[in-house]
Amino acid sequence: MTLNDLGMLFQFIGGLGLFLYGMHIMADGLQKSAGDRVKSLMGFLTRNRLVAVTVGAGITALIQSSSATTVMVVGFVNAGMLTLTQAVGVIMGANIGTTITAWIVSLSEWGSLLKPEFFAPLVVGAGAFLLLFAGNERRKKAGEIMTGFGILFIGLSFMSDAITPYRDAQIFSDAFRVLGKNPLLAVVTGAVVTAIIQSSSASVGILQTLAMNGVVNWQSAVFIMLGQNIGTCVTALLSGAGAGKNAKRASVIHLLFNVIGSLWVGVAMFVFFRFQGDMAARSIGSVEISLFHTFFNIANTLVMFPFANALVRIAEIMITDDSRQETDENGIVDQMGRKLDRRILNNPALAIETAVGEVVGIGILARDNMKTAMGALLENDKEQIRQVLQMEKNINRLVTMLTSFLVEVDNLSLTETQHLMIKNLFYTISDMERIGDHSENIAELAETKRKDKIRFSEKGYKDMEKMYDMTLHTLEAALEARELGSPEAVRRTESTEKMVDKLERDLRDKHIQRLSKGKCSPESGIIFLDVLSNLERIADHADNIAGYVAAERRN
Repeated sequence: MTLNDLGMLFQFIGGLGLFLYGMHIMADGLQKSAGDRVKSLMGFLTRNRLVAVTVGAGITALIQSSSATTVMVVGFVNAGMLTLTQAVGVIMGANIGTTITAWIVSLSEWGSLLKPEFFAPLVVGAGAFLLLFAGNERRKKAGEIMTGFGILFIGLSFMSDAITPYRDAQIFSDAFRVLGKNPLLAVVTGAVVTAIIQSSSASVGILQTLAMNGVVNWQSAVFIMLGQNIGTCVTALLSGAGAGKNAKRASVIHLLFNVIGSLWVGVAMFVFFRFQGDMAARSIGSVEISLFHTFFNIANTLVMFPFANALVRIAEIMITDDSRQETDENGIVDQMGRKLDRRILNNPALAIETAVGEVVGIGILARDNMKTAMGALLENDKEQIRQVLQMEKNINRLVTMLTSFLVEVDNLSLTETQHLMIKNLFYTISDMERIGDHSENIAELAETKRKDKIRFSEKGYKDMEKMYDMTLHTLEAALEARELGSPEAVRRTESTEKMVDKLERDLRDKHIQRLSKGKCSPESGIIFLDVLSNLERIADHADNIAGYVAAERRN
């Protein structure tokens, strides 16, 4: 190998790196821009399987990665957000959506104005300018997409230029002739390369780069592409390895769909090439690869669509349902663990939406625990005291899990608005944990009241119930504000919290007057005032939660 040959090898490797990096940057920018659209598309999945196929194709076209879509599907199935039947449609659609990348790569064969070396530097320059100097978040996303798009094409140009001097080299013609004559070897080659780089779009792009230089024949290209469709299943299989049985089944369905499709198309093309030997040996172009890639995925979806339920049944047979209980002793912690599946981190917008839902879920548990604590206080109920203390432990565990998940989400590629929301969610769960602590305090005061047989006066009971009702309204308004982002709920929280503050001062003064007149004992007075203080603090934390929502709306 001469020094020139070594330089060309380095150029090809560098071009491949630029191509993969550009694809990553472009997909990342598209994912940020498409986040809300993906959420909307996922909302249609409950309609029917045909809609699910359309959604799968749409999501993959938006985020430029069938692997990311499929991994998300595995996560949604594991979290119980999708059924296996719905997942089949999305997986089929993802295979269609991934063909968009091949068409992007083949642009360079559509005319001189579309060649990478002509417009890619301009696109990178314009994208970088937007990234560095645009103040608008939307323009920055556009800059990120443009930069990735341009780098992708510069990488393709580097790879193509590195191959050009060797287009007539015997090694290429011999290699692809061997692969053409050995379809199984070609399929394995495509599958292994795709499994290594974990991207069928990237491996198809590499094949297209070789095809642009006229070194790939039809027969080898077809069987390599069939292998690439099998190799892309590795990502989903790895993702499903540590998941529940239904998530494993979703990844198996993805594998079955692509293997069966590659088998019937492979047999058909093998027979076809037997009768069309000239075409089998003829060079294939980048656009023709895009055409076949699209044809294969659409045809396979059309053929396999009626057998979707059969795929589900086969997957259920392959991954048997074990009888072991998959929930913890009360099911709450395990349920959150499934919803916070790390696979949904592939789509930050959906990950944030899931986190918001779980934050509200913790808030509901904290609210219900406050109700139970007050029931224990007013009714002298020992069992309710035990329930409060047990639930407080569960809330603390949930807060730890959710905090860990939010740390991972915060490290994703997020917009400024999304980073602000994550920061506020951290603050929110801290406030909810404190609400749980105050409920635990009330339960402990209830236990003291029960053991020492302390009673409140009739007026004391009524005042306590009034304070409790007002605090409950404040907390419920705050949870509504967090869940819906409702400005009206924010205003209601702020208004009722002020009423709680005033009521707490009034009731404290009235109770001190009752103490001075001997209408209640000092022991009951201490408990009464401590409960008032805890309820007032709960209302303060509720007001904090609503304040975070208000700050997000102002941003």
